[in-house]
Amino acid sequence: MMSEEHKCHALKNVRCAVLTFSDSRTEENDDSGKLIKDMLVESGHMIVEYHVIKDDLRAIRKAVQELIASDVQAIITNGGTGISKKDVTIEAISELLDKKLDGFGELFRSLSYDQVGSAAMMSRALAGTAKGKVVICMPGSVDAVALGMKKLVIPELGHMIWEANR
Repeated sequence: MMSEEHKCHALKNVRCAVLTFSDSRTEENDDSGKLIKDMLVESGHMIVEYHVIKDDLRAIRKAVQELIASDVQAIITNGGTGISKKDVTIEAISELLDKKLDGFGELFRSLSYDQVGSAAMMSRALAGTAKGKVVICMPGSVDAVALGMKKLVIPELGHMIWEANR
């Protein structure tokens, strides 16, 4: 079956959770989380959960585990994907994934390279599936979120959900 044939099965209205991981952001100043929510809604998807969570491995893991056990279909996160000591998103989430979609991180870094040059290698953007849910982790900058959402997430989200559950 060709990719186009698969995409005809893509869900048009995905139930999404958006999580921002940051020690400095709040719901009031979370521009990246707001952008993710706005782009999802503009694309016909639903936001059923939204939280800003501190950069804490246990808190991040607990929040994502609860969402995996809920009725959300996609968990889209931003923040904590760099290489500093406080960046623990990937450590918290990667072990929860049944399957990793290595292509997401590879494509994200390739696209980022065009914008930020060699610093793109420090992004540990990640995507995968967990119990039929799609989990996507992007950096926290507004530019990175805009890039990832426009070029990768929005075009494939419904298709990824369909594939993860067939």
